[in-house]
Amino acid sequence: MVRPLVVKVTCGPEDAERLNQGFTVAAMAVSAGAEVSLWLTGEASWFGLPGRAEAFALPQAAPLADLLAAVVAAGRVTVCSQCAGRRGIGEADLLPGVRIAGAAVFTEEVLRPDVQALVY
Repeated sequence: MVRPLVVKVTCGPEDAERLNQGFTVAAMAVSAGAEVSLWLTGEASWFGLPGRAEAFALPQAAPLADLLAAVVAAGRVTVCSQCAGRRGIGEADLLPGVRIAGAAVFTEEVLRPDVQALVY
């Protein structure tokens, strides 16, 4: 049995490798059959909007848009509510399948039995 995985990405393009690692781990876990929840916080919040992942490139890394699409299709993607508010991001701005939620929902997810949580 594969454990559920919650991945929180806390950085944006200013830390490109860490950003990409979080998305890569989330997408690989989806492909392994895990229940995956990807949280976008801080500057990573912008990647919940259309066109942002397509504009990001990192040499020798899978396209961020493809990784994000895999998680949206088979998992759950959430933008932090406080982070969204600070950036003027609303539900209507998000990619289809991406939601906004806060710390209470994140806490519920990570405290479920057998969940593995990773922060990038």
